[in-house]
Amino acid sequence: MTIQTERLEIIPLTLNQLKLWIEDIPALEKELDCSYKAEPMQGFFLEIVKNQYEITLKDPNNYLWHSFFFLIRKCDRVVVGSADFKDIPNENREVEIGYGLGKEFEHNGYMTEAAKTMCNWALKQNGVTNVIAETDLEGLASQKILERCGFKKYKQGETLWWRL
Repeated sequence: MTIQTERLEIIPLTLNQLKLWIEDIPALEKELDCSYKAEPMQGFFLEIVKNQYEITLKDPNNYLWHSFFFLIRKCDRVVVGSADFKDIPNENREVEIGYGLGKEFEHNGYMTEAAKTMCNWALKQNGVTNVIAETDLEGLASQKILERCGFKKYKQGETLWWRL
């Protein structure tokens, strides 16, 4: 499955591709015929991806809700960022979206384009009526992306929660 937007190909990583992303980016670039320039695979982000890999391993039938999607720029096959749904739809029929871009690709509309398309896809799936997202209080760029995608704030504490 590949989701097309005007400028991006949005590709869900298979279990094996997720493992390559953690362990061998050059092999993954070769397999997907792309060049990885998104978030560096280190620190907290690397731990998130490793955790999602473990969850995907245990629940392969729901891998689209656990794996990451690469955002590949069509014009040059550069991976500008990634996004994911953090788990299967919950009892409230909600899925949470997360996303990130490589620094050099910020403020070009890529994430709005990708998030809007991924949310539209999610809302067409059985058992999903809402997409939710969490942002830091200072995360203005991320908040603007969510607003452009039609999300509304519904809860504020240490972080802001958004619903589409």
